[in-house]
Amino acid sequence: MAVLLASMAAHAKLNVVATTPDFGAIAREIGGDKVDVFTMAKPTEDAHFVDAKPSFVVKLNKADALIEGGAELEIAWLGPLVEQARNSRLASGKPGRIACNQGIAMLEVPATLDRSRGDEHAAGNPHFTTDPANAKIAAQTIANAFTALDAKSADAFKANLERFNQRIDTKMAEWKKALAPYAGKRIASYHNSWPYFTKRFELKGDLFLEPKPGIPPSPAHLSEVIATMKNENVKIIIVEPHVNHRSADLVASRTDAVVLDFAAYPGGKGVPDDYAGWMDSLVQALAKAFAAKTK
Repeated sequence: MAVLLASMAAHAKLNVVATTPDFGAIAREIGGDKVDVFTMAKPTEDAHFVDAKPSFVVKLNKADALIEGGAELEIAWLGPLVEQARNSRLASGKPGRIACNQGIAMLEVPATLDRSRGDEHAAGNPHFTTDPANAKIAAQTIANAFTALDAKSADAFKANLERFNQRIDTKMAEWKKALAPYAGKRIASYHNSWPYFTKRFELKGDLFLEPKPGIPPSPAHLSEVIATMKNENVKIIIVEPHVNHRSADLVASRTDAVVLDFAAYPGGKGVPDDYAGWMDSLVQALAKAFAAKTK
C-alpha cells in the first residue's frame, strides 16, 4: 500500500519539459515539490543548435507542459521534436504550451527579416532572461500556467513566486550596486547574447567578435574590433562556454583585455543551478574584472 501511495503521489506532480536551463531553473523554483522538470539543452550547449535526442521525444510525449522562450531561439530543433511527440497537451494555444516571452519588452525586433544580417529572430533578441526583471515576468507566466494546469496547488505556486520575486528584488539592489561604478563602460562579447543584461546594468554591449550573429569572426573584422578596443580602452571580452576562445584570446592579447567566461545559463561547471545564483556569479565576475582593469 505504501508503495502504491508513493507512486500515486509521484504521478500527481506536473511533468514539465523546459527547453533551456534558465526556464528549467525558474520552473523548479515556482513549481517546488509539485513539479518534475526536465531540461533539454545543457548549460554549456549553444541553445540555437541543441542535439535533438530521441529521448527528448519520449519526454515530450509524457509531458503535461512544455516551457519555451517563444522568441525563436529553439526554432531549429524544437518543432520537429514536438511534432514527433504527438502530445496534444503541448499544441500551440493549449495551457501546457508555455511561451515565456509573454509580457516581455523585446529588444532588437527587426522591421524586416534580412538573412544577410546573420541569424535574426523575428520576435527580437531571445536572450531576455539575462535581465532579472524579465526573469520575474517569465516566473509569473510560469506560475499562471502551472495554476491553470494544477489549480489545487495554486497557493503553493503563488507562495513560491513571491519568494522568487523577493530574492530577485533583494539581489537586484546588490547587483546594481556592484556594477554602478562602471556604468557607461563598453564591453566586447563574442555573440550578441547580452543586450538585456547590459541595458539593465547600464553598460555598453554593442561590440561583437562575430561580424554578424552566427557568422564566424574574420581577420578583417577582428582587426576592426581590436582598433575599436584600443581607441576606447575596452578591457573586457565576455565569451560563453560553448564558444571557441581562440578569437577572443587573440583580441585580448592585442588589447590587454581579459577574456571572461560568461555562462549563458544556470548550471554547468562551477555555475549555480538556480537563477539568482547564476546571475550573482555573472555580476560578481564582471565587477571583479572591471575593478582589476580600472586600477
